[in-house]
Amino acid sequence: MYLPKATACLLLFSLVGSFGVSMPASAETAEEKGLAIAEEMDRRDLGFGDSVSELEMILTNRQGKTATRYLKIKALEVQDRELGDKSLVIFDRPPDVKGTVLLTHSKILEPDDQWIYFPALGQKGRIKRIDSRSKSGPFMGSEFSYEDMSSREVGKYNYKWLRDEACGQMTCHVVESYPLYEGSGYTKIISWIDTGEYRVHKIEFFNRGGAHFKTLILSNYQKYLDKFWRAHDLYMVNNLTGKNTRLLMSRFEFRQGLEDRDFTRSRMATAK
Repeated sequence: MYLPKATACLLLFSLVGSFGVSMPASAETAEEKGLAIAEEMDRRDLGFGDSVSELEMILTNRQGKTATRYLKIKALEVQDRELGDKSLVIFDRPPDVKGTVLLTHSKILEPDDQWIYFPALGQKGRIKRIDSRSKSGPFMGSEFSYEDMSSREVGKYNYKWLRDEACGQMTCHVVESYPLYEGSGYTKIISWIDTGEYRVHKIEFFNRGGAHFKTLILSNYQKYLDKFWRAHDLYMVNNLTGKNTRLLMSRFEFRQGLEDRDFTRSRMATAK
């Protein structure tokens, strides 16, 4: 859910932001243009500090049956550019997932640190560390992976600008990114970014076999603090299974005074 760092949470690429700027004149090759877009996107989202969002997660299987979950996502901007941002995903209901918490400390080329807390009735819950080899797996039965829940830091990828093309009534830059970090479930990711506000409108994900297996559509953008664009509707489709997951945002609040100590394993059991 924490996609490109305008997102991150892949979701977090939408949850943690998107940005806009003209193409630097010095960026001449396709690789330079792709990197320039990524770096400027990152720079334009600096200063959000922290955020809290509330959302619905609607899971739909191939027969069309749905299940809905309600959760919060808390994100903390980390000033050290050698490190990634931090996030908490907290499930509020229904009862079978209530109290489940995912904690992510994003890294650059090292494996992200991720832990998930499972509450237990009548006894102490347990915290499980997510192995780097498992991060391509589905998060809580959704079409978002654990990897998607981490912020997409610029240094995690190589980039290539492919082309500009029409996307709806807008024009979009189409940029490929290639994961550099070990254990990624993706061989490449293609993003459509509008040339006006640099909001990401579509992302295609290619698995380790090279197949296009997931597509994320981001829509209903709203602007916060006169600077930060956030998508309120994220729709992820698994092209291989026919399953989909929709995330509907109902609230975003920024600069809530969150601190590093709020994003520790010791706080997972009491996170709200």
